[in-house]
Amino acid sequence: MNIAVIDDEKVIREHICELIQKQKPGCHLEAYATGEELLLSESRFDIVFLDIQMDGIDGIETARRLMKKQDKIVLIFVTGNKEYVFDALDLYAFHYLLKPVDEIKFKEVLARAAGEVEKNREKEWLFIKTRNLRLDKADILYIESKAKKVGIHTQKARETIEIYATMEELERQLGEDFYRCHRAYIVNMAHITEYDNDSITLTNGDTVYLTKKKYSEFAKAYMWYLQNGGISSV
Repeated sequence: MNIAVIDDEKVIREHICELIQKQKPGCHLEAYATGEELLLSESRFDIVFLDIQMDGIDGIETARRLMKKQDKIVLIFVTGNKEYVFDALDLYAFHYLLKPVDEIKFKEVLARAAGEVEKNREKEWLFIKTRNLRLDKADILYIESKAKKVGIHTQKARETIEIYATMEELERQLGEDFYRCHRAYIVNMAHITEYDNDSITLTNGDTVYLTKKKYSEFAKAYMWYLQNGGISSV
C-alpha cells in the first residue's frame, strides 16, 4: 500500500509518519513538505494525508490537481481550522483530521481508509477456456512451466491448478503486475516478500528462479510497480 503525507510543519509530518508506520509497517511511505513536491512525484498513492494550510499551493488546490492525475485516491485532510472542512468535503475527501492529531482517532481513520483502498481494487480475472475456469488474478502467486502444461499456484487452492497453455499466452493475459522472471516462471509482484540476484520468494514461502541476466530489469520493473500503486507484501 502506498501512502503519502504532505505537511509543511516538520513535527506534524513526522508524527503522522510515525503513526502510519506503527499501524502499517509494511507500507510504502513518502513524505513531502509542499504540495508542489507531491505533484512533481511520479509515484501513485492509495492514501494521501494532506495539510490544508500550506505555503505555495494550499492543500485544497493540491488535491484538485492530484485528482486530475490519479483516480481512486483515499484523501484525508489534516487541518488546524474547522472552517476548511466543507471545502474538503466538496472534494469528496474520505475524512478529515483536526490538529493536534489524536492517535486513537488516527488509528480508526487509517483502518477505514485501508478498507476503502481494498474496495477500490476491482477484481481482475484470468479466464481458462479449456477448463471453463475463472481465477482472480490477485489470488495467483506464480505460474510454473511443466512440459506441455503449466501449473498455477494460488493462495486459496491447496493443489496446483494444471492446465494446457503456453507461458507466452498467459504472460499476455496477466498484464504488467506479473513478471516473467525465468523461462519457467511468472510471478505476481503483489506477493513478493524478498528477492536476490537469482531468486524470488513469495508469500507462501515458495522460492522461484530469477534469471541473473534479468535481475536489473526485474528490479526496475518491481520498483516501478511499487511506485505506481502496487500493493506488495514487502
